[in-house]
Amino acid sequence: MSFIRMIIGLPLIIVAAVFAFVNNDMAVFSLWPFNVEITASLSVAIVFFLVAGYIIGKLDSWLSYSPLRSALRSQQRQNRKLSREQQALAGKVESLKGDLQNAKAKAEAEAEAAAAPEKELPKSGLKAKLSGWFKRKPAADEDFWCL
Repeated sequence: MSFIRMIIGLPLIIVAAVFAFVNNDMAVFSLWPFNVEITASLSVAIVFFLVAGYIIGKLDSWLSYSPLRSALRSQQRQNRKLSREQQALAGKVESLKGDLQNAKAKAEAEAEAAAAPEKELPKSGLKAKLSGWFKRKPAADEDFWCL
């Protein structure tokens, strides 16, 4: 875009400069409501008005884009806020992943502990002898009730 701008703008600047410096006569400019008259060279007046028009055009375009710049600034603020929130949530996710790994390791340890056969402590005395009689189920051929 800048190349096209230069191709169009450079010849226009050259034509305006040649036109301004070819017209070297004096001109009288009166400022109507103030009753002031200014006498200046026509070339100076042409260059002045071209520069003033350029500055006014730039100012107009800058002012017309002010709502867009305002919206862009608010979007940037919102993006920074969301970025901070995303970083905080990423930290929480990492913390929760660590908690999940700890919980899985704990559950695996509990499962291994539950799967391991519990060792019975040897019982002594009459209680141990009686508990042994009632735990064991008789085999089918030992069933003496059904002869």
